[in-house]
Amino acid sequence: MTQQEMKKIAAKAALAFVTPDTIVGVGSGSTVNCFIDELASMKDKIKGAVAASKASEERLRSHGIEVFNANEVTELDVYIDGADEITPQGAMIKGGGAALTREKIVSALAKKFVCIVDGSKQVNVLGSTFPLPVEVIPMARSYVARELVKLGGSPEYREGVVTDNGNVILDVHHFEILEPLKMEHTINNIAGVVTNGIFAQRFANVTIVGTPKGAKIIE
Repeated sequence: MTQQEMKKIAAKAALAFVTPDTIVGVGSGSTVNCFIDELASMKDKIKGAVAASKASEERLRSHGIEVFNANEVTELDVYIDGADEITPQGAMIKGGGAALTREKIVSALAKKFVCIVDGSKQVNVLGSTFPLPVEVIPMARSYVARELVKLGGSPEYREGVVTDNGNVILDVHHFEILEPLKMEHTINNIAGVVTNGIFAQRFANVTIVGTPKGAKIIE
């Protein structure tokens, strides 16, 4: 079974967490694209969605699903998103698609975070396989990079990438994150950082893993 097929299995299983007649929080990325395509099958049963990226907004609209601005809602019943890495405790690294800030905003509105992944994204320690994205205000790029080096990482400027918010991304390599919540707060306190891709304060309440044997649900 291919990785794409396992993503589709996880995405389809996530529909069970969508409550009819609500607005759904939707993340971004390849696995979320599978979820959006599945969500189209029940578009007449929901009010619409709040999306974490412009690309997801466009995909939702292409299926005829109404898109709401985050400022138009007070809370969301559920937020569905993928992850670049996720631990058994539900802490994640996100931001491979450079939408981490908006993903944090939309996930903060949700009562429940459901993370959909294939098995390759499961790790015991964050930073094991994927660099940590940090969204940075452009004028602070070099300063933030030096501060990240002090924390033990090897930051690399993601050239040619501008976020939906007009900022840049530093990818921090060789960065074993043993205390995700503490490191999330430490990096966010560096002047010029918009946010970083550690999702530990807002961790996943449910993880759905697509496997060749079907969807594995971890709560």
